[in-house]
Parts: sequence; C-alpha cells; structure tokens
Amino acid sequence: MKSLIDGMTDGDQLLAMMAALANPHRMRVVAALADGGRNYVSQLAREIGISRPLLHLHLQKLEEAGLVTSKLELSQDGKALNYFEVSKFAFHLTPTTVADAAKTLTAKPQI
Repeated sequence: MKSLIDGMTDGDQLLAMMAALANPHRMRVVAALADGGRNYVSQLAREIGISRPLLHLHLQKLEEAGLVTSKLELSQDGKALNYFEVSKFAFHLTPTTVADAAKTLTAKPQI
C-alpha cells in the first residue's frame, strides 16, 4: 500500500482509513458519493438525512484520511459551494498486510 497522504507511513494511513470508515455515518457518506458522484454539502446532508454541521465533521475526518477530496466552486448565482467526491482507494486486508503496516506505525496507541 503506497501512502497517499504526505508524511504518513503505510501503517498510519491504514489506521486513519480504517478509523474513518469505522463510523456508520461516514460509511454512508462514502456510499452516497460513490453512487451519486460528487456533491455539495447541503445536498449531501439532505440525501443522507443528517445536519450540515455533523456532515462537515464527518467529511473532515474522511478528507484527513484521504478517502474524499473537496473543491470550492462558485455557483451561477455567486454562492460558494464546497463539492466533495470519493478518492480512489483500495486495500486488501490480510494478517500479513496488517503485520507489515503495524511495523511502520508512528502513532502511539491511545489508552
């Protein structure tokens, strides 16, 4: 697995991706973006059925993990719309993959 995020080791990135996807709201966000393509926050919040502030928090976690990207664009009426789309990602988890990733972890375990 190659690191997609500058400064992160393979283990750190795998941990960030798995942590981001460990939340059902975030899984629904990724699913909605994968099925429907890029979307802006207000529309995505309506489709998923959560508030915009809560969606922002989840999108931030997904973006930090490298699972989604965002782009700010102006609509025809001059409104700033923050569009999000799923990044291409794939990982195959096996005991060996996890063991190899664990050797590169820099993050200290949380107690």
